[in-house]
Amino acid sequence: MHNSFRQPLFENRRDAGVKLAAKLEDYQNLSVTVLAIPNGGVPVATEVASYLDAEMDIVVSRKIPIPLMPGGGFGAVADDGTTIFNEEVLRAIDLDEHQINYQVNQVRNDIRTRSLFYRNNRPLAVIKSKTVIIVDDGLASGYTMIAAVESIRRRQPARIVVAIPAASDKAVAEVQKVADKVITVETASVAKFYIADYYRYWYDVSEEEGLRYYKDYQQRYREAHFTPPLRITPNTDSFSQYRKRNY
Repeated sequence: MHNSFRQPLFENRRDAGVKLAAKLEDYQNLSVTVLAIPNGGVPVATEVASYLDAEMDIVVSRKIPIPLMPGGGFGAVADDGTTIFNEEVLRAIDLDEHQINYQVNQVRNDIRTRSLFYRNNRPLAVIKSKTVIIVDDGLASGYTMIAAVESIRRRQPARIVVAIPAASDKAVAEVQKVADKVITVETASVAKFYIADYYRYWYDVSEEEGLRYYKDYQQRYREAHFTPPLRITPNTDSFSQYRKRNY
């Protein structure tokens, strides 16, 4: 069991989103799409998107767990199939090709299920030539975020910004290699980094809770930006006069 002696920086993920949003003032009034990594990144991202009055969608990226050590990972997979490996960890755990492929396929199956659960066959947000802000609840190794960034890069956004409440300095350094910018509330230089240390109330967000946050924001955004169609009432008198003149 891990015991932390640091003072939590955030009450919960929504509070983390509010504090993170304050760091993103430069992106207000721009053409921005916020992408959340579910499940934990969704409550954070809704606060960011609300502050920026931005469209929000998801990008599913999952850690590839080490067999018999689910808390550890040796890479990550994104929802378009983008796969990256932590070569240093792979050398240390000495998995054969069959074991690696098995773990990767398990994660891909989980990603397909999660994508369908959130998106339900809705099309992806159009992000070409736009600024994209990818949000999660923290960065430990950074590999899940790297897979997400490389996946999104293929959709040709103008710029990719990674926004994170708390991250290790090592993870930030790795993500900076693939993102255009990384913004954090707190970047920590510690021997062992645990995301949960930065939250007073920390728990695993379920798919059902993540979906509630996602659907609630989608509904609020549509209502705020929906323009009802123009209703034109024909001028019957003028039309009658027109008919008399022409028929």
